[in-house]
Amino acid sequence: MVKQIEFSLPAFNRGFHLITHEVAQELGSLPEYGILHLFIQHTSAGLTINENADPTVRDDFESSFNRLVKENEPYYRHTFEGSDDMPAHIKTSLVGNSVSIPITKHRLNLGTWQGIYLCEFRNHGGSRKLVATVIH
Repeated sequence: MVKQIEFSLPAFNRGFHLITHEVAQELGSLPEYGILHLFIQHTSAGLTINENADPTVRDDFESSFNRLVKENEPYYRHTFEGSDDMPAHIKTSLVGNSVSIPITKHRLNLGTWQGIYLCEFRNHGGSRKLVATVIH
């Protein structure tokens, strides 16, 4: 059996944001066993799984990504959508736009310190559309 849900997240500031709770709310009841595939329908925001306890981890991610992929580089040609747009595309390619999570005993089987991150790479990215596919 396959269940697919499309939903939108509200606009978030630029940065890394825990969205595990929001995703779980949208999913509702889960099968006893299966897999969740979560996909974001955007090219300037991504998804990843990482530390859910210490918020400074998310700050460090933001700082590190900004050092790796800088804005206003003279070699960028795709610039008409703003100085944060091309770096956002590159960062999204580095992070990826989907995650898969096992479902065990009707729950997302994340590790103790794991959470789902929305990686918002635009200054004003707006609402983000996600597709959740539950396979059981």
